[in-house]
Amino acid sequence: MNNPMPTLEEVAAEAGVSRSTASRAINGGSRVSPQAQAAVEQAIARLGYTPNRAARSLVTRRTESIGLIFPEPDVRVLSDPFFGSVIRGLNAALKDTDIQLVLIIAQPEDSLGRIERYLTNGHIDGAIVVSHHYKDQLEEIILKSRLPAVFVGRPSSTDGALHMVDVDNVAGGRVATEHLIARGRTKIAHISGPSDMAAGQDRRDGWLQAVQAAGLTPGPCHEADFTTSMGAQAMEQILSEAPDIDAVFAGSDLMALGALRVLEQNGKRVPEDVSVVGYDDLGVAETTVPPLTTVINPVAEMTRWATAELLFRLGYLSEAERFSGLATEGVETRPNAIILPTVLVERASS
Repeated sequence: MNNPMPTLEEVAAEAGVSRSTASRAINGGSRVSPQAQAAVEQAIARLGYTPNRAARSLVTRRTESIGLIFPEPDVRVLSDPFFGSVIRGLNAALKDTDIQLVLIIAQPEDSLGRIERYLTNGHIDGAIVVSHHYKDQLEEIILKSRLPAVFVGRPSSTDGALHMVDVDNVAGGRVATEHLIARGRTKIAHISGPSDMAAGQDRRDGWLQAVQAAGLTPGPCHEADFTTSMGAQAMEQILSEAPDIDAVFAGSDLMALGALRVLEQNGKRVPEDVSVVGYDDLGVAETTVPPLTTVINPVAEMTRWATAELLFRLGYLSEAERFSGLATEGVETRPNAIILPTVLVERASS
């Protein structure tokens, strides 16, 4: 027969304190002496006691859960490797904690009032916001709710009121385009991400900066939505406008995959006729034909940084523990912002 789980009363008796003192010591309440706290912790270790999460929540006013908010259609969340990398990064950051993850997929057709009520009614302690579009109004909801949150990706607000972790997407777009220029390419088109997302804007800006700095005329630029089908559609438009282009920088690997398919259908050899560079390196780039040169988008690492920052803001981590175990080389920290460096991975497409 299994031994019953020890009770709070047994912990109190083992520690030589009252039940209320043992409860406060376990659940983070105040008015507990250091001696009593130590005695209760030793009793817990000896008895193998597991604290009751519901009781602890009543004392601390914490749910011990954080939300991961994806303001995207669920089909894309389930199919795009970007989102799988986000979840892996967050799970890695939470693996040594008791904090639970709540996945919130904010569909475009969802009522903003429903999302706002959920975020303001104490269901979660804080949130990580990923793949944010300016039109989804999450910035306004987060600010109004006063819910501690960290954005993975630059929000539109530049006043520092919102915390963020991002990669230097402008530098990434510039590095990708400079690589093509170094390969002797002079007619470089761009398939950009959505204009209402920072990543789409910044990578396009980097492409334009590099082209202009080299004294070249920018090739056609068409906007897509980070999907393969829209990348293919943009590539078709580019070829119809400028069939003599010799390079394409796509703002994501999925869009580059669509571009590769269209180039093949039109008899364009890669990289002999047209060089192609993508952005992300989340698994797709290694499987394309030919394998894709791309800029690393360190999504899992950014999510780990964002989670560490959120846990610090919530008081779950100390200053010393805040970024423990994270690679800090090349990382720039600013007030309310953490910027990771960009790296180009060269493969056969360029």
